[in-house]
Amino acid sequence: MTAESRPKDFTEPPSMTDSVKESGPSGTRKCCTPTLKMFLAALAFSFFSKTLSGSYTKSTITQIERRFEISSSVVGIIDGGFEMGNLLVITVVSYFGAKYHRPKLIGAGCLLMSLGTFLMAMPHFFMGRYDYETVASTSLDSNMTMLAPCSKSSSQLLKEDIIPQSIPGCVNHNNSLMWVVVLLGNMLRGIGEATIGPLGMSFIDDFARPENSAFYIGCIHTIAVIGPLFGFTLGSFCAGLYVDIGFVNLDAVTITPKDARWVGAWWLGFIVAGGLSLVTALPFCFLPSSLPEEQQKKKEHSISSENLHIQPSAEPKPSLAEIAKDFGPSLKRLLTNKIFFLILVTNILIFNAFIILITFTPKFLEQQFGQSASTANFLIGVTCMPAVSLGIFFSGYIMKRFKLDMLGAVRVSFCASICGCLCTLPFFALSCKNLDIAGLTVSYDGSISIDGQERSLLSTCNLDCSCSLSQWDPVCGENGVTYISPCFAGCNSTSGIGKNTTFHGCSCLKSSRLDTGKSSAVLGQCAREEKCSTMLYIFLALHSLSFFIFSLGSTPLYIILLRCVEPELKSLSVGVFMLLLRMLGGITAPIYFGALIDATCLKWGSRKCGGKGACRMYNIETFRFLFLGLILSLRLAGYIFFWILNIQIKKKLRNDKKAAEGLELNVKQNS
Repeated sequence: MTAESRPKDFTEPPSMTDSVKESGPSGTRKCCTPTLKMFLAALAFSFFSKTLSGSYTKSTITQIERRFEISSSVVGIIDGGFEMGNLLVITVVSYFGAKYHRPKLIGAGCLLMSLGTFLMAMPHFFMGRYDYETVASTSLDSNMTMLAPCSKSSSQLLKEDIIPQSIPGCVNHNNSLMWVVVLLGNMLRGIGEATIGPLGMSFIDDFARPENSAFYIGCIHTIAVIGPLFGFTLGSFCAGLYVDIGFVNLDAVTITPKDARWVGAWWLGFIVAGGLSLVTALPFCFLPSSLPEEQQKKKEHSISSENLHIQPSAEPKPSLAEIAKDFGPSLKRLLTNKIFFLILVTNILIFNAFIILITFTPKFLEQQFGQSASTANFLIGVTCMPAVSLGIFFSGYIMKRFKLDMLGAVRVSFCASICGCLCTLPFFALSCKNLDIAGLTVSYDGSISIDGQERSLLSTCNLDCSCSLSQWDPVCGENGVTYISPCFAGCNSTSGIGKNTTFHGCSCLKSSRLDTGKSSAVLGQCAREEKCSTMLYIFLALHSLSFFIFSLGSTPLYIILLRCVEPELKSLSVGVFMLLLRMLGGITAPIYFGALIDATCLKWGSRKCGGKGACRMYNIETFRFLFLGLILSLRLAGYIFFWILNIQIKKKLRNDKKAAEGLELNVKQNS
């Protein structure tokens, strides 16, 4: 058939060689040729894995605090270890990594995350059994006689606080520093995670159409937020299991999950999360350094380059010296970008509030509403995390559906933040009063509230008992008042064993003005007021709604971050953004807020070998005002910069429009 006799729409079929080499969307691909969707699936799995392990770490904060007998500020350092490791490498990885094989670098990061997560569980296997303080009998031998809490013989035993040198094994005791291993594991996890965000997001934006990029990023973040749903659920399950499960007789455990001394199987979830991170590293080993662009995304590609099938990987790779030489000028261009700087400051303020919220909400639910760590983690997982996931998904959909520019994106984020903040204002009214604890919140007769210098654990009813001031083994009296130990309640006899132990003849109950004629007490703190349960449900509903609304502004802000800089600075912008976000928010927020929480502690525990341990009881009213007040203040400060950002973007778009009109006018005049 000659060229002249061919039908009008006839095109020459590609040769066999061309069909093998063809990698563009218009060509015929092999069945196993990697595509952008394959990369999206692998990246989504890695985001799911990293957020699962991250949320699980958040859920174990109180468990780690109690197991290692450390303060909230120290556990804040452990929590910030992830960001410490991340910021050590994120700028270098985001800049230099963009020049090399990004999928394989992401896979290597997933492997490091796995190793770090496994390392976090290791201290459990070297610390021995968990030994909590209690005067209740843990023996199941019914013939065993118990020592009365307040008796002449026990008084001599409890007269002074524990002297470390007198306890066998305390000379070489090093369990108090084992938390450093958890910190190092979390830092290694942060180093591995540094490759996933910057390289993954820039890879998507390079090979996806502009209108699809926001939607893809929104989908990735949506799947990422599903990770915390499973992470907090896993945390709930593990917190409900005793720390030494499988190695102790659970019938001999005298404390319940609601007790301030309870420690769940915090180590178990790290093993599960570490195994999952290991699996996520595998797909990236088989992905190429570049992918076919979606339907000729970049129109500036010439026809000749398309016919020659030139791919980014075919270009000569710059040397390390050439890349390093351009790093300083690139960083300067980035930090002098006004829009980028405003986005950075705004997000640092809001991210501080978010970190405080996500890190200490489980502790807040435990202290404010009397929930166990297991229940608190479960409630957060099933209420807040799905709301965040839906919010992020719809934020990406809104960007795609309405094709918003930078100005539209910042308006969506601003409105979402304001509305979300309004939903948090009722939290100040959802309060439960402090438990009635003799000597800490109420007087020993239970008639008046006490505060500050008036607090004293000693009273005329227990002076003869010579109780240890470091003791914490709470009992609930029949008068509705909690005493920090049966000794301080003045109890002189016991019956029952384990969790069913009852203390009788408690002199402090007899002297109470609320006395009903009975003087016995049972193990554990007294129950909270009934209205606390109703307030908890209202809090969770508003909390979920505010998270959903806040999340509607997440993807628009991320798109502004990518679009406000030159294309070659995308990876670096994300890297610097994440670096400063973690350094000024992820690291500092848990530490300084943990120190603020420590200031509200009413009763500290004690370590086995002496020294201050974890806090057993907080002033929940002060805790609540610090928690909610600081979050609200940080958000309001962020909104001020949001407004300035809106003005700056308007100015930029106006200048760009004038420049485009001037260029068009010059072209017409020259023609």
